Amino acid sequence: MQSNYTCLRCLKSLRSGAGLSGASTRLKPLQNGRWTPRANDQYFQSSLAPQNRRKASSLGYQGQYAKNEPVELPTPGGLASTPLPEVVGRPLLQPNNLFHFFSNSPAPEIRRRAAFIKSHALCSHPSHHQTRLPSTPPDPEAKKPTVAASLPPAHVKFECPDCGIPVSCSEEHWADDYESHLEICDTLREINEDDHDLRSGRFFPEFEYPGPQIEEALVNMTSWDTYLYSREFRAINEARSMRQSTRLLTYPVTIASVLHELSPYTIRRGGRLTPEGLKSLSALRYTLHPPRSGAGLDIKGLRPNPPPVRIFILGARAESSLPREVWVQLTHMFPRVSFHLIFIGPESMANRDSEFPLPQRTSVNPFGAIVEDRISHQMKISTYVDYYHTLHQAGHFYPYDPYFDCFMLFHPGLGHPASSHEWEDTIPQLLETKVPIFCTGYTEWDMERDQKWVEEKVGGEVDLLMEPGENRFRSLRWDLNDLDPADISCGNWGIWAFRGKRYETTTKDIE
Repeated sequence: MQSNYTCLRCLKSLRSGAGLSGASTRLKPLQNGRWTPRANDQYFQSSLAPQNRRKASSLGYQGQYAKNEPVELPTPGGLASTPLPEVVGRPLLQPNNLFHFFSNSPAPEIRRRAAFIKSHALCSHPSHHQTRLPSTPPDPEAKKPTVAASLPPAHVKFECPDCGIPVSCSEEHWADDYESHLEICDTLREINEDDHDLRSGRFFPEFEYPGPQIEEALVNMTSWDTYLYSREFRAINEARSMRQSTRLLTYPVTIASVLHELSPYTIRRGGRLTPEGLKSLSALRYTLHPPRSGAGLDIKGLRPNPPPVRIFILGARAESSLPREVWVQLTHMFPRVSFHLIFIGPESMANRDSEFPLPQRTSVNPFGAIVEDRISHQMKISTYVDYYHTLHQAGHFYPYDPYFDCFMLFHPGLGHPASSHEWEDTIPQLLETKVPIFCTGYTEWDMERDQKWVEEKVGGEVDLLMEPGENRFRSLRWDLNDLDPADISCGNWGIWAFRGKRYETTTKDIE
C-alpha cells in the first residue's frame, strides 16, 4: 500500500508522544496542520510536480504531487481520519535550521511544551533538597541530600545553549553541573531537532509503507536495515528520517520479531529464548505459518478458515491511536492468517473523542467496545476502555488458546511505584490463561524492576520465556520526560516474556 503523500495521522501520533509512561502526566495531542510554503522555496518544490495529482481516498487532498506514479494496490477501507485544520502562513524550516530554543520555537506547540516544563520540572542540581525517592540508580534525585539543604526545590528556567531545553533553575547551577548534563546534552539536542523536524512542513517519504509482497520474498529480521530492505521500504538515507520512521514501526515490528519463524531470538546460546519459550512460540508459529491449503477464488477453492490470532495489548495508550497503516504492516509479514488486535486500558481512547465517540454500554455491547472491522481483510481492531481484570472476571474473552492468543504489554510499569497497584489484580489472571505474555521497557533498569516485581508477587507460578535484553527493533528516536528533562528514554528499548507455570503430568509403570 504505497502512497505519495504524508500521512497526517503519523505526524499526530509522533507529536503526541506514543507510549508515554502511565505514571507520567499525559499531554493532550497537539493540533496539527499543513503549512503553505513560499512559491520560491526550492526545498519544498523538489517534492512537488504540477501534473498527475494523487487523490487520497481516506485522508483527502494532502497538497502533494507525484511524478510517474506506479500502479498501486487500493487503499483498504476504514482508514479515514478526522480532518485537521489548515494553518496558513507558517514558515518552512530547512534541514539546517531545525535547532531552536524551546521557549522561542517557531512552533506554538513546542512553546507551550516549554511552558509546561518550566512550570512542572525541578532543577536537578545537588544543592536543592530532595523532593522524591530516586526511581533508578542514575536518577538525579539520588545526588540530592535527604536532610534539609541550603536551597529549596526550584523549577527549571534556564535553557541550555547547546540543546535548547530548560534543564536548570539558573545559569550558575547549569554551569556548576555541566559535567553531568554533558552526558545527555547531545541526545537532548537530537530530541529538539527531531521535534522541530516534525513541524517543518517538509515531505515525509519515510511514512510511506509498502503493501503485500510475494511469499517467496522472505523477511530478514536481523536488524532495522535488513527488515526495511527485505520489506521493500523506500531507501532511508538520513539518520533523522530513520528515527522518525522507527518511532511508529517499533510497535508492530516488535511483535512480529518475536512471533515470526525467522525471529532473531532463538534457543541457541545468546539467543535469549528459553526451552519453555520455544514451546509457547512453536504453538503460535504453527498457526501463523500454516501450509498451503489449495484455496482459490472459485467454488472448488473454498476452504475453511481458522479463527484469527488474537493479540491482547494491555495498558494501551498512544499505541492504540497509531495510524492503522502502521498496524497493517503486521499482516504483510503473516499473509496466510488474520489478526484481531484488542486494545484494553482506561487510556486506550484518551483524547480521541472526535475520532471515535465512546458508544453506550448496552446488553449487546456490555463493555462499550469500539470495533474497527474495515481495516483490511486480514485485520480487525477492538478497543475497550476498561481494565483487563474486569473483562476477565466476566469471561468476555474465554476460552484462551495458546495456539491463537498472546498478550503484549508496551511499557506497562509493573514495578513502578505509581502504577504497580493497577496490575496486582491483572497479573494473576494473565497467568491463569497459560498463554505467552511479552513485555517491553524504556530502559534496562525499567525491565529489571518489572521482572523483580513479578517474581515477588507471583514468582512461584511463572515460567520465563525470554530473558530480558535489548530489543533489536526498538525505537531509534529518544523521548523526553517533560516532568524531568534529565530523564530520557526510547520506546520499546528492551523486551522479555513470561507465562503462567504449566505442570506436565507423567505416568509411571507399576510392576
